[in-house]
Amino acid sequence: MSVTPFQVTLWIELLAAGLGGLQGALFAATVRSRRIDVLGVMVIGLAVALGGSLLRDVLLNQPPVAVWSNWYLTVAGLSAILGMVLQPVLARAGWLITALDAVVMGLFGAIGASKALSLGVGVAGALVVGVIGAIGGGMLRDVMLSLPFSFLHVGSLYAVAAGAGTGLLVLLAELGTPIPIAGVACLVVTALVRLAAVHFDWTVPEQFVVRPLRRTRPD
Repeated sequence: MSVTPFQVTLWIELLAAGLGGLQGALFAATVRSRRIDVLGVMVIGLAVALGGSLLRDVLLNQPPVAVWSNWYLTVAGLSAILGMVLQPVLARAGWLITALDAVVMGLFGAIGASKALSLGVGVAGALVVGVIGAIGGGMLRDVMLSLPFSFLHVGSLYAVAAGAGTGLLVLLAELGTPIPIAGVACLVVTALVRLAAVHFDWTVPEQFVVRPLRRTRPD
């Protein structure tokens, strides 16, 4: 397959960073058990905004856009501050945090897979990079808050949603679809699967313990 060279434009990266910072700050402000101060809330917002892009660029052996772009940290930081300001007003809007999380996952997944394909990474590698980009910010957030990884929770379908979206992007690219169109499809599918999983309580089967059979003694 020959993929048309495509460079993710900076405004898309900044959009993902801004929404990630906003969602991260809103999420952190709701975790009352950790007693996070204002600075901590902003740091969590930055972690969500930066985590996916940093992991993606490390995997692709590329200069991290979060470090090299002057605007990335600025947009992510201002968005995190905005999240802190809006949190008292949106305290009961848990659906908004979930919706933002779904959109951020879709954006970072699309950016990660698209960037991987543009660099000549194979389809399997592009899928992995896209999924890690999608869930990287949430992983870093959970580590900093000492929470279990969200993508490992029963019923969250984080990895499933990210895999569905980025898998569709890679498939469409294989079929010759322009990457911008495939990226939009990735965003939509990732967000819809994630939101549907929350709304309809979709789950994948839990692990089960295989117990050894007990031998019965003859009477």
